[in-house]
Amino acid sequence: MKHLRIYIVAFAAIGSLAVASSVLAATASAAAGAKVAVARTGLGSVLVDGRGRTLYLFKKDTRSKSACAGQCAAYWPPLVTSGKPLAVTGAKASLLGTIRRADGRLQVTYNHHPLYTFFADHKKGQTNGEGLDDFGAEWYAVSPAGATVENDNASNAQGGSGSASSNASAGGYGY
Repeated sequence: MKHLRIYIVAFAAIGSLAVASSVLAATASAAAGAKVAVARTGLGSVLVDGRGRTLYLFKKDTRSKSACAGQCAAYWPPLVTSGKPLAVTGAKASLLGTIRRADGRLQVTYNHHPLYTFFADHKKGQTNGEGLDDFGAEWYAVSPAGATVENDNASNAQGGSGSASSNASAGGYGY
C-alpha cells in the first residue's frame, strides 16, 4: 500500500508539472503576442493561430464585442493575447486588433471580428466548426480579408462537420 501511495504522489506531481509546463508555454506565447497567419484548408485560405488551428468568427458578436463566454468559450476558446498580436504568413497587420473581454483578458480581433478556435479542431487544417449553429448563432472560418468563409461543401473539408450556409456573405455584421 505504501508503494501505491508513492506512485500516486509521483503521478500527481508529473501531471501537475505537465499542466504547469503547458500553462507557462501558453503564457509565454501570449506575452509575445498571439500569431495570426493564413493557411490552406478544404475551405480555401483561412486565418489560423500560431499552432495552425482554424480561426472562426461568431455571427452573434457585435462590432468588436464578444457574445461568447462561459460554456460557449469552453467550446469556442477565444484567441487571447497579453501582447500586441502579430500578423504572419499572409495575414494583414492593419486588420488585427484586440478587445477587452468581460473576464479582463485581451481577445484578438481581425477586421473587428473577435477570433476563436474550436475545441474539436485537433490538427492543422481542420475546419470542424465551419457553419455550425451553436450558442445562438453561426460560426464561420475567417478569410484573409476578414470576411466569413462560407462553403456549400464544409462537411467534406478536412474532417469538417456541420452544415454550412450556401449564402456567400460580404463578411461581417452587415455593414
